[in-house]
Amino acid sequence: VNLWGLFANLEELNQLSLSFVTDFFKIVKDHVTASESSMDFISVLTKHFQGNLCQKHQIYCLHYTSAVIYLENLRQREDFGIYLKWCEQNEQCKRLHLPELLVAPLHRLTRYPLLLNNIWKRSTDAAQKVTIWSIKEKVEKAIRDLEGKVKWLDNFQKFRQLQEVIIWPPLWNRDKRFFVPECLKHILRENMSENILSSANRQLVHEGRLTLAESTRILDVYLFLFNDFLLITKTKRNKKKYGGSDIGLIPVCPSFTPELQSLVKDGGSFTVLDQPIPLDRLTLKNIDAFHVTVLGLRNAFLIQYENRYQQCIGVFLLQAQTETVKKTWMSQIETAVSNYANGHETQKSSFFCLPAESSEI
Repeated sequence: VNLWGLFANLEELNQLSLSFVTDFFKIVKDHVTASESSMDFISVLTKHFQGNLCQKHQIYCLHYTSAVIYLENLRQREDFGIYLKWCEQNEQCKRLHLPELLVAPLHRLTRYPLLLNNIWKRSTDAAQKVTIWSIKEKVEKAIRDLEGKVKWLDNFQKFRQLQEVIIWPPLWNRDKRFFVPECLKHILRENMSENILSSANRQLVHEGRLTLAESTRILDVYLFLFNDFLLITKTKRNKKKYGGSDIGLIPVCPSFTPELQSLVKDGGSFTVLDQPIPLDRLTLKNIDAFHVTVLGLRNAFLIQYENRYQQCIGVFLLQAQTETVKKTWMSQIETAVSNYANGHETQKSSFFCLPAESSEI
């Protein structure tokens, strides 16, 4: 078992937390034994909170999600499962299981501002109150920064895994109209944008399974709605499960929907059917009840793809499993299109609102 993969810097964090608690209660003990002395917490708070206490907590918290996923993979091993049950029977666990124990440092970090606030309330020295308040604000800022880092890390892990399971077929495989001699294919391969999902600003807004109505068949598709384009893919299940038997490989991202997690775990991949549809070129249309009856379509809506000259270059007739799923998809797409348009309007306005020229130029 990879100890760092499961516990990260927990031992180091334990030692630092123990040192803080020991110093903290020493002041209380000294005050009790010699009641005339005042309880000066400033030195202890400054020593630990200006030092590595929050930093060590951040390292542990950023690793926590990966540790939980790693633990779930370890549980698939019979020997580890037996050992874990034996360990959890120990009275020191207080009937808590390992996942409940691993999350404890996260809860402790969020309680530090409460502790500091209580000390601040009961402090009578004005100078001390100012120092304690500044330390409390620093800890709260560290927690806010940590939340941003956790979101960024989660998004990074999500897109790294999407890059592995989304397959971008070459142009000549996607459309038979395009012929490229074998000796020239290497030229195009160099320009293929397989790393399109590597942008740090890209967000996955919504995803799920739908069906695509073609001229002669109904095709199962999986849609990925990002904050700047829509991707239509065809699912494919591989015999070999994702990650194989090596639990050291990247586990399935927990922020995926249960459906997507199941597909990835079963070795599923997603082959792109067409080029990404930019949200500023996408038109969404509902299919009314009359056409639903005539054409035999259920819970259907249409996506139209226009180029920069307002020419329609793609039409996708999609069907959802239920009316509720259809309404959710249409609402998500409409909101994403609106947010994308508003974001670009803001960028344009900031670009044209240039600062006035200096009179010295």
